[in-house]
Amino acid sequence: METEADRRAGEFPSSANAIDLSGYLPAFLNRISNRWSYTSSEFYRKRFKIGMSEWRLMVLLASEPWSQATRVDEVIGMDKSAVSRTLRSLERRGLATTRRNHVDSRRHEMALTREGLRLHDEIARVARARADHLLDGFSDEERDRLFSFMARLERNLDGLQKIPLQTF
Repeated sequence: METEADRRAGEFPSSANAIDLSGYLPAFLNRISNRWSYTSSEFYRKRFKIGMSEWRLMVLLASEPWSQATRVDEVIGMDKSAVSRTLRSLERRGLATTRRNHVDSRRHEMALTREGLRLHDEIARVARARADHLLDGFSDEERDRLFSFMARLERNLDGLQKIPLQTF
């Protein structure tokens, strides 16, 4: 005798072409990234009152002061509107400042203030320890290989836009 669950399963069958998420690299990378971002965001907000967007921008500005929004997009993939919102948040706290570009006054450059650099340095110690923990159990050689593989994956992303749509 067919149960209600059997009948409903027939109404909503699974696809024969369903992707096995346990072996699908984009899903795996996304899971790792999302969990890292979530736990980092929660930790940084509680301890430093800084979200992940602010932290990512601070990391770039600590190494490249007076960057423009286009540079932020190139390095960390944050679009101009997100950069603007994040920068306003940092400016309100006295952690960042802006100036007009001396060549093109329509463009703005941003940098961390002394207080921003102090907070960056405090968070950076914690961030490095958390990243080291993520790599616990990896030998130096394995870490080097992992970063080499990840760099290759990143390079391969550029080629995805060059593949004609009809290929898929």
